[in-house]
Amino acid sequence: MNFCSHCGESIEQLVPAGDNRLRDVCSSCGTIHYSNPNNVCGAILTWGEKILLCKRAIEPRYGLWTLPAGFMENGETIAQAAAREAMEEANAEAKQLDLFGIFNLPHISQVYLMFQGELKTDQVSPGEESLETDLFAVEDIPWQQLAFPVVKHSLELFINSGGQQKVHVTTAVKLAERKFEWLDQ
Repeated sequence: MNFCSHCGESIEQLVPAGDNRLRDVCSSCGTIHYSNPNNVCGAILTWGEKILLCKRAIEPRYGLWTLPAGFMENGETIAQAAAREAMEEANAEAKQLDLFGIFNLPHISQVYLMFQGELKTDQVSPGEESLETDLFAVEDIPWQQLAFPVVKHSLELFINSGGQQKVHVTTAVKLAERKFEWLDQ
């Protein structure tokens, strides 16, 4: 950030009184511009034994498979955000969404809130942000073509949980490019 969104003057980085970290602060009006992690909400949606995946029509990771998920919008709950993303990306609606996992990605300042639910119908189709959608049996999931490590981790936890209604909480520790260790909390 270079200029204040309140008055247009220059921004400087400093630790404000009573704070403990660098912040963007307006040198003229004193407004503190906080930068906080983004919430990404999504869903693992099933039809019988199959899992819904979407092939991305946008960057990053264009053309790779993912779970329907995206940034939470102001004025919505996390469940509403997950349901909206499923509709936007796959024209998909769940009977009910239950929280499945909270995945901390501090290296990119994101928190994934992943839900699980059963689809109301197997009639899904690509939304504006998807090239295609499909329902995959576990053995047919394109593991090498998944867009993000958190999607792979979510799917592995889901498959290995055997339908257990436990909320998983893990943190990604980056080891190398696209290689992570997931620490349970």
